[in-house]
Amino acid sequence: MTQALDPFLTAGTHRATFTVASAPPTPLDPVPELLAGAAEVDLTPPPGLPKAGYSRNARTGIGFRGRLRARVLHLRSGTSSVAIVQCDLLGGSAVVQRLVASAVAGSTDVPLAGLFVGATHTHGAPGQFLGTDLYNGFASNQPGFDPVWTQFLVDRITDGVVSAVASRRPARLSWGSTEVWGLTRNRSLAAHVQNPDRTDRRVAAQRTYASVDPRLRLLRVDAVDGGPLAALVVFGVHGTGIPMRNSVYNADLWAYVYEEMRSRLGSTPVIGALQGTHADVAPALRPGRAGDVEAARVGRGIGAAASSLFSSLEPSLQTDVALGAGLREVDLATSRSVDGIELPARPALGAALIAGAFENETPVVHRIPPFRAGTPKPHGDEDPHGAKWVIGSRWLQPVVMPLRRFPRVIPVHVLRIGSAVLVGAPFEITVDAGRRVATAVAASSDVDDVIVSSVANEYAGYCTTAEEYTRQHYEGGHTLYGPRTNAFLAAHAASLASSVVPGAVVDEALPERTFDLRAHQYWPSASGGSGASGASGASGASGASGASAAPRAAGSARFIDVTAEQDAYWEQGWYDGAPGDLAWDQPIVHVEWTPSGEESWQTLVDDSSCALEVRHAGAADGGHRYLVRWHGPELRDGRDYRFVVRGLPLRPFN
Repeated sequence: MTQALDPFLTAGTHRATFTVASAPPTPLDPVPELLAGAAEVDLTPPPGLPKAGYSRNARTGIGFRGRLRARVLHLRSGTSSVAIVQCDLLGGSAVVQRLVASAVAGSTDVPLAGLFVGATHTHGAPGQFLGTDLYNGFASNQPGFDPVWTQFLVDRITDGVVSAVASRRPARLSWGSTEVWGLTRNRSLAAHVQNPDRTDRRVAAQRTYASVDPRLRLLRVDAVDGGPLAALVVFGVHGTGIPMRNSVYNADLWAYVYEEMRSRLGSTPVIGALQGTHADVAPALRPGRAGDVEAARVGRGIGAAASSLFSSLEPSLQTDVALGAGLREVDLATSRSVDGIELPARPALGAALIAGAFENETPVVHRIPPFRAGTPKPHGDEDPHGAKWVIGSRWLQPVVMPLRRFPRVIPVHVLRIGSAVLVGAPFEITVDAGRRVATAVAASSDVDDVIVSSVANEYAGYCTTAEEYTRQHYEGGHTLYGPRTNAFLAAHAASLASSVVPGAVVDEALPERTFDLRAHQYWPSASGGSGASGASGASGASGASGASAAPRAAGSARFIDVTAEQDAYWEQGWYDGAPGDLAWDQPIVHVEWTPSGEESWQTLVDDSSCALEVRHAGAADGGHRYLVRWHGPELRDGRDYRFVVRGLPLRPFN
């Protein structure tokens, strides 16, 4: 589909330099009614890719538990057309956004300004697809941009956008809001209470649960002549319910949000999520119990609240919906100031970043100044980075970290959807920083309902308020562009929002973007090849499954009993082709059951569920050994069970 990455789809690529142009939007004829379509695509890659979010403490993926997906919601009204992509990834990506926009230009009416690529900010998915060397290195346990993995993402998301547009039909929609308390907490309370509008400045433990944004926003979309089409959730909580030591790909607590909503709403609506203003908000896990049991408790609680809200919105669904879109790419090389607010000439990484965030601190280092949270630097008003201790000093860091490695283009996205405005930015935005952006946008437009979404269309570190920044916790140390970042973002979002009136498509993207990225292929090649034949779409067939030998059984199942940190599970192995030979974005395994003594097998659960985990256990006996685990299994008398792996039934168990 897209040609820009083709020269780099080989294992020998060490640098990927390519340019993606932005075509101006084509004026659209008005449509008399709201049209909507939705689609879901699988983004699960093969083992071998570094996971992003926990930096050097992350693990390389060896399989999956619950699949990674992208959900696409397409809306067409008046003269505007948008597609909101909700990915189970660390963040959006300017590379992916631009390449998808280019790929869909010929077959859809969705322009670049209407293509919103957001994410849940799970820390359980691979990185290596972002638009900067800094975060293709720092976010993961291994550095480098992977062109094959990125091309896979582009192809799959392109398929989703095209499918959603092709399926559009007359529709109705409604926004709703509810509050979720007790499942999240503020992980940086001492910084949060520095904000002048925080009247309660206590830092007692109970205040961590109150110092969050409890609002869960949900967009329900139904077909006029049928049932629900889609549910889009926006909520602020870090995707850190699964610990850094975990080595399988996962959507973190969001996987359980989806499962809970499907259990209550059925399989018809396409259910997806975007991250809210979460930078200082963590899931309220029991201490020392990070893992799927706690992630499920928090995720299912959020999912239950979202499901109730979804059901309550049916009476308020409307067909008369105003739609508008605007995308501004702020090139900091030429535009560092807006409304008298100026950012530093160069970004800087702060010492507090090295100490880690509160619930995932770096051992020993987090206790030592200046890395220790709450150790600001004495500074004068002339210092553009204020209280930040710059790692290596402001003289040495530029030598080690050239400017080109940092995010230098800041995308600001505004979508007007009915009664609400959705604002997307590439930062992880704190609760109060998000409130200030929303207040500025509401003041500049005629819409009071403003929803702010973090990590949209790229990843560019953090955005705290100026007051939070003075404390230099992890979030402030990771605010690359200093204490004025929040005001800068709010001014641009407000300015753009004032132009996004109903029917408008405001394209303030750069005419073209050139990316120059250190490259490394982690995606495993198919047997007998050195290229990208394992990547769906990059060379043709998904996963090149035809190259794989038939699976072979490898012994009996074994039962592992429940512990304090995990549910009981059944585990069984099999032999199969190399990871690069299998289609990981296609079903691999499911569980069947039959009454004992009979042969009437029927499917009970498949690997789209978080109940099933698939792991690559390494090369063995001339092939590759794999394990499947069934977590929280059905435990009842009078039934036999078996795993079926790529069509091969394994030995039954009970």
